[in-house]
Amino acid sequence: MSMIQNGKLVLSSDNPTEKVAGQTNTFTRVNFPTPFPAGSDVIVQTTVQTFNGPETPGIRLHDVSVTGFLIRLNEIYGGGVSADGKHTAETIGWTAYTV
Repeated sequence: MSMIQNGKLVLSSDNPTEKVAGQTNTFTRVNFPTPFPAGSDVIVQTTVQTFNGPETPGIRLHDVSVTGFLIRLNEIYGGGVSADGKHTAETIGWTAYTV
């Protein structure tokens, strides 16, 4: 039997693009309201629900576990130039479920 949880948060990025794999000091921790059962395979899907900045915001996830995940906005492209990683506040919706 699968279990589903969801939520939303307001997220922005004042930091440059992360270019080192596993470097997560600029990520935000999201804890699930109720931890999933131990040993569960948890999937997290996210959606940007606002359009506050003209550049395209990318979402990076890391360390998805039964208790939560790390998330970061990482601007990916803007105005014909490479993105710098910084992005204004956007509302991000998330859904987590077991498979």
